[in-house]
Formats: sequence, structure tokens, C-alpha cells
Amino acid sequence: MQEQPKAYSVSAITRMIKSQLEDSFNNIWVEGEISGYLHHSSGHRYLSLKDDKAVVKVTIWRGVGSKLQFEPKNGQKVLIYGDMSVYEKGGSYQLNCRKIVPVGVGELELAFRQLHEKLTKEGLFDDSHKQAVPKFPNKIGVVTSPTGAAIRDIIKIAKRRNDSVQLVIYPAKVQGDGGELTIAKGIEYFNSNDDVDIIITGRGGGSLEDLWNFNTEEVVRAIYNSKIPVISAVGHEIDTTLADYVSDLRAPTPSAAAELAVWSKEDFASQINGYVYQQSIYIQNLVETAKEYLSSLLNRPVFKRPLDIVRQRQQYLDSSEKLLHSAGKKTFDFHKNRLSLAVARIDSLSPLKILARGYSVTRAENDGSVISSVKNITGGDSIETIVTDGSIISTVTDLRKNK
Repeated sequence: MQEQPKAYSVSAITRMIKSQLEDSFNNIWVEGEISGYLHHSSGHRYLSLKDDKAVVKVTIWRGVGSKLQFEPKNGQKVLIYGDMSVYEKGGSYQLNCRKIVPVGVGELELAFRQLHEKLTKEGLFDDSHKQAVPKFPNKIGVVTSPTGAAIRDIIKIAKRRNDSVQLVIYPAKVQGDGGELTIAKGIEYFNSNDDVDIIITGRGGGSLEDLWNFNTEEVVRAIYNSKIPVISAVGHEIDTTLADYVSDLRAPTPSAAAELAVWSKEDFASQINGYVYQQSIYIQNLVETAKEYLSSLLNRPVFKRPLDIVRQRQQYLDSSEKLLHSAGKKTFDFHKNRLSLAVARIDSLSPLKILARGYSVTRAENDGSVISSVKNITGGDSIETIVTDGSIISTVTDLRKNK
């Protein structure tokens, strides 16, 4: 009887492959292009890493993914460090990622670009949100390391420029994990107390990694939400962080921030003296102008010989009175003559003048109507004949009409 060949169960062969694969391919780097990227609601991330000939599945567990500096995207070329493993139920192998690094662009540089793009779209860097920094603050809040060179520079310059301006320091961790939270809390602290006029936040120079806390979303949003103007003073002049973009005023160094925030007592006194001098010159010019004007007034004839003006006015008054009298008399004579002519004209038209020349007027005695025709009376009517010195009453005995 023929002996049957030795057979492995599916589970057994899978476990054997799993053991061999995981022992042989751990702590390895794999380079490829991301495709099929999925950020699951569980927090785990799944993707495929491919080149022009093959594909390998990759899993980024939630604990690793939460520490990523940048968000992977389809089409990105990356280096992934991790261990190969076998998913027994699916009979497939995958790479469990422990670290992922972009190819060609540094991890932090890529994270910087991605966050800058995201926050720009949200409008956090728009100039319309920026506040004016007060020119004469009384109290300034400083969020930085209490032992760093930055705070020493700020204190030194503040004392030199104006020792009456008060500095309030909020100690923050400006480098390393969790530092961004202390910086954000410092900004929020000053806003909750609302007793400072300006907030300065920053640190001295360093590498991109050293300055990274000022490139985090927590710090950027804390500055954006601040009701108190914020001056960003991170690194050296050549260093630029996202905190610089969102702040109300960017200072190239912490020392420069102190120069911008703390007003100079000496410069202020010099300005005041300048204003006083300008005002004194202005008032002096006003006095000189007034003196010249007063002198010109006093030199006028009215002040030198005041009686001349009085006499001239008297003479003018006499002349005016004479003219008025003469004009009044002429006007009276003119209207008197006109009245005489009118009276003469009316008198010439008077019926009494006509009667004086031998004419008379006859009226009916009963109604006083003028009789102008024999047709207006009849025999026996009483009539009144008016003559120049009276009237004659008679009775009509006969009527004669003209032939």
C-alpha cells in the first residue's frame, strides 16, 4: 500500500509562513508610492505601497499614527520602517509601519507645508484679523522659557528703554514634546486675566526641530483667538514659523520684540520737548504778529488825531442835513404844483363853471332825474331849473318840439 504524502493544514502552513516571514523581515525600510490611503474612524490608517512592478499592503496602527508629523497622501513617495507580518484569516502579508518619512522633503518640512496650507484656507493668516499693537503699553505679558536667553534679552532691553513698563512672565516649555500646550496655555492665561496690553511669545534660535512648538496648530490657534495683540519673536531673523504668520506683529528676534513693544522713555521725553519747543515758537510768532498788528492800528490817524474823525463826521452830518432839507423842499414844491394843476383841471370841468356861463340844468322835481328831452315830461309836471345861484320851481304848461 502506497504511503500518503505528508499534508499541512491551511492554518499550519500559514503559521509557518508567518513565522518565517516575520523572523526574516523585521526592522526593514521599504520605499514606494502611496495609493489607496484610508484613515479609518478607529484611528488606524491603511494604505498600499507600490512601485511599477509590485504592491505591498501597509498598516499604521492608531498609536503610531497619532504621533505622525504629517498626514500621508496618495501619490506621495515615502520610506516606511517596520516589520512584515501575515494576516492569517486573509492569507495575506502586510507591513506594520513604525515610522514613515517622505522622500525628497523632510518630515517636518512637509508637516509645515501641510499645516500652512490648511490654516491658510481657514483664513487664520489673513491681515483682516490682525490687531494694532498699542504704542504705549503699561504691562506686557511674555510667554517663554524663564531660563532661556530670550527672556534675559527682553528684560535687559525693557529696563534700558523704560523701566516703568511692567513685564509679567508665564513660564513655558519652548522645545520638546508637549511644549506647544504650555505656550498655548500661557496665551490663554493672559487673555483670561486681561491685565496686559501686549503678549510676546518666542524663544532664541535653533533648528527646525527646536522651533517646532511654534509651528503647531495649538499655538497658532491660541494666537489667532487672542483678544490681546501678540508679537511673535521666534529664533533669528532668517527663521520663520507659523506663529509669525498668525501673530499681529512679527519681530525677527526676542530682542527686537522688546524694542518694538517697550516704548522708549528717552525718545518720549525728546518728543515732548520737541512739541514744547514747536509750541513756544508758534506762540512767539503769534505774539509778534499781534504786536505788529496792534502797532499798525495805533499808527492809524484815528488814534493819532481822534478829533479829526469827529469833526469830519460832524461836517458830513451837516452836509447830509442840508441836502435832506433841500431835497425835501424840492419834493414838496413839486407835489404842490402837481396838486394845483390837478385842482385847476378839476375846477375847469366843474358843472358850476358851466352854469356861470349862463347855462342851467332842469330836473324832474318828483325824482330828481335830469330832463334832457321833452319826451321825459308832460304838461302839469313840476320841474326844477338849477342856475348858478339857486333853482327855480315851475309847472309845465306847454311843450314845444323842434321842427
